Amino acid sequence: MTRLGLLLALALATCLGAQSLTDRFKEVRGPWELQLERGDASTVRKGVEALLGREGLTVNPSDYNDMHALVALRGLAARACVSEGSWEDAIVHFQKAQSAAEENLATAEPLLAKTRMEHELKLKECRDAVAKQVPRLKELEAAPGLTQDQMKLRQQLKIFMDEQQAAIAHSERALKDIEGILARLRQAKETTTKTSADWQAFLVAEKAEMTEAGGTTPYVAGKLEQVKADDARPRQERLTYARRLLKLDPSNKDVLRLVNGLLGKEEDPEPVKPKKKKKKPAAAKTPQ
Repeated sequence: MTRLGLLLALALATCLGAQSLTDRFKEVRGPWELQLERGDASTVRKGVEALLGREGLTVNPSDYNDMHALVALRGLAARACVSEGSWEDAIVHFQKAQSAAEENLATAEPLLAKTRMEHELKLKECRDAVAKQVPRLKELEAAPGLTQDQMKLRQQLKIFMDEQQAAIAHSERALKDIEGILARLRQAKETTTKTSADWQAFLVAEKAEMTEAGGTTPYVAGKLEQVKADDARPRQERLTYARRLLKLDPSNKDVLRLVNGLLGKEEDPEPVKPKKKKKKPAAAKTPQ
């Protein structure tokens, strides 16, 4: 094989082996969700952000499936940041998810509107054709003693009707799919918009509480007691809040102990202080 031929073959293999962002997301979503449940937020965040850095920037805006996967990945990155305690970073991802969801809907609506119009036109044409031929077919089926030509015509009409019904069913499914896609994209836009706004408001409220408490340190100390006492809440929820407190005040050892306890980590034992060596008594001098 020539050098040019080899390069073309390699390029073709790369294209054939390339996966869409939708496919990649389907592969990694399950494992990452499990890791989040176990509390391994940092690993999930690194993985999602690495995937976004490699493939998220090259998504075709007209591919509503890949754009929808991009929105979901941004949301997953934001959730990992929330679980990690990095709530400011989570808001950035939520805002990017909102922006991608808005762009996806704005791009998909006119494209799908054109496809929908084509299927609606096809439906009308097929239904009109069927309505036109139904009386003729009924007349042939009701007539006794058909000639050879009439039987042939009846068979042709039946085939024609079956083809039209198949085309009608196809267009009806397509229209239903289009409505489902648009509903999903609208829901993504609404959800990301609300989530982004809610988290921004939540951080504003947190800052106000810190000011009222007299600073970060007393705020964290007060919230820590609440998290300790509220042991009826799910472990993951308490861990998320404890990590937030640790992010705000990394020097608070009590918060660190709570985080480690919720993760099931044993506390490191206190370092054993070396015992002081007793001085040996000086040997008695031998008299000269």
